[in-house]
Amino acid sequence: MVLSRLRESLTSALRDLLKAPFVDKRVLEETIRSIQRALLIADVNVHLVLSISNRIRERALKESVPPGFSRKEVVLRVIYEELVKLLGGEEPPDISIPTGKGYALMLVGIQGSGKTTTAAKLAWFYKRKGLKTALVCADTYRPGAYEQLAQLADKINVPIYGYKEAGSKDPLKISIKGVKFFKEKGYDLIIVDTAGRHKDEKSLMNEIMEINEKVRPDEVMLVIDATIGQQAKTQAEAFHKAVKVGSIFITKLDGTAKGGGALSAVAVTGAKVKFIGVGEKIEDIEPFNPPNFVSRLLGMGDLKSLIDKMKEVELTKELGEELITKLSSGKFTLLDLYSQLRAIKRMGPLARLLELIPGFGLTITKDMADVASEKLDRWLIIMQSMTQEELERPRIINRSRMERIARGSGTTVKDVKELLNYYNMMNKAFRRLIRRGRRFRGLGVPRGLRM
Repeated sequence: MVLSRLRESLTSALRDLLKAPFVDKRVLEETIRSIQRALLIADVNVHLVLSISNRIRERALKESVPPGFSRKEVVLRVIYEELVKLLGGEEPPDISIPTGKGYALMLVGIQGSGKTTTAAKLAWFYKRKGLKTALVCADTYRPGAYEQLAQLADKINVPIYGYKEAGSKDPLKISIKGVKFFKEKGYDLIIVDTAGRHKDEKSLMNEIMEINEKVRPDEVMLVIDATIGQQAKTQAEAFHKAVKVGSIFITKLDGTAKGGGALSAVAVTGAKVKFIGVGEKIEDIEPFNPPNFVSRLLGMGDLKSLIDKMKEVELTKELGEELITKLSSGKFTLLDLYSQLRAIKRMGPLARLLELIPGFGLTITKDMADVASEKLDRWLIIMQSMTQEELERPRIINRSRMERIARGSGTTVKDVKELLNYYNMMNKAFRRLIRRGRRFRGLGVPRGLRM
């Protein structure tokens, strides 16, 4: 789960805020202290933490409360808006690539940042969008760099150009020849993977400056490892000074406590984070959208990402538009849940998917998500032992029916009850979301913050 520790700390702070009977200075200060601890643990710069704390404090009790709203909801909106500012602002970066122009995208970064895997991820991502993509391996320093990229390229069926094709181990010649070769072949996107280099390695920094000058890529993307935390700012500034960085890809954001530091440090440089890496697989890549990202961090979900993910794995036909509507409206039966859980098994870890659904981050704890993931297969078997009427009308399932279902599925009555509790919890959560949505409609408050 992306920045799971930060997410758990922030959602815990919001739960405490929501439990308070009213918001006064004491409650606000306790909330701010909890947010400060969460951000500092995530390695966000202390000055940035103090700055965001002061802005929350200044705005939270001074801003007027719109009719029909509460001070709590104003505080939540302020927290959301300030975190979005911290991570780059409301406007998501443009990730579109023009077709038919041989768009050259050069990747730069320090050693071990994950550039090679990132190159393959980007090639896979844009190929899925219908672009004709190709890879150029200009890293001739790291042993096995070409072979690694070639294996990844073969896996996603994308052509590669490197020292074997160029007949040279000169990074500059490989870059020039590779880009020219694929442009002449009519490729839409050409991704150049360069060797890792540190800001203090002058000869290598001079080399990347020369490659940039001769190849003249349409975009330079800096790849940064989230585990370096606040040091990301120094690296970003050094590479930007050398080759004018146009965008940033942050890798390994799923498994580090320092990801908050990397994201916030990079944001203050003015460079846009375009993508984040959320796992080791080629498909573990997400466009970075600060509002959606913050909504998920606060446990308020990102329903658009969930539906986009469904479409990516071609689940629209399986689930049907009717189920997608039910998923967003909160009206679904056990039969719908059965179809959903079967499809979810193809979409990745259940906990990661649940955090995309608005409201679930505050309703479902990490333990609940883990339990759901462990029992998913068992629940599917239990539902297979139910009658059509029971699946469509879960309320008719009494004790005797539970015993029959348990015997038929080889489980226990307790297991059946857990499934029904899970279903009821989801139903209630969605109904609450619908009520909140009606209350806040047209008032300009982000949907996930409508409490």
